[in-house]
Amino acid sequence: MDKHQAILILVVLTFLVLSLAIHEAAHAFVARMCGDDTAEREGRLTLNPIDHIDPFMTVLLPLVLFLSSNGSFVFGGAKPVPVNPHRLRNPSRDMMFVALAGPISNLVLSVIFMIIYKVSGFYVGYSADTLLMKALYGGVTLNIFLALFNMIPIPPLDGSRVVMHFLPHSKKQGYAQMERFGIFIILGLFWMVPGFRVFLGNASYQVFNFVWLLTGGSWA
Repeated sequence: MDKHQAILILVVLTFLVLSLAIHEAAHAFVARMCGDDTAEREGRLTLNPIDHIDPFMTVLLPLVLFLSSNGSFVFGGAKPVPVNPHRLRNPSRDMMFVALAGPISNLVLSVIFMIIYKVSGFYVGYSADTLLMKALYGGVTLNIFLALFNMIPIPPLDGSRVVMHFLPHSKKQGYAQMERFGIFIILGLFWMVPGFRVFLGNASYQVFNFVWLLTGGSWA
């Protein structure tokens, strides 16, 4: 690994940590707006990444995945924000809103990174193979992936909270019990079902194209 690649890895992992911190802060913010200040009282309504870091999920796992895939695949997570459904004004609906806040924040970040990427290329004149442009491009794709990954409808991911809201009451408890095995199901899908990664990659590509068009397409 040369110096250039090492710096790129550090920058992309920094973007990951910051993106995860914003993701979790968005959960805490919407929970507070919906009546539950649990996360705020525990110091999680903050953009300080240190307060959201989980040593394994936020640092070690993304680093191992990034290095083992030669930079082509990375994901991670932060410490879950505590939410007390009983303190929410409308528990089922508001839990859905709280869950959606995280992925939406990642989509907003992908747009911001894309705009900076285009400004850096079109107005400043950086070429696509420079460290800055590669890092910004990584920020776009990383946040798109985080948004889509978290919307997978498997507990405890955010997508499951959305599905839970629409399930009949009789089905909610059984669905929620999947959370005990959720991480194993998710890892199994990634490593044992090749079509799942292809599907997620195709979905990421489509969202990337949407973000590209949303920010004005090619500025050249």
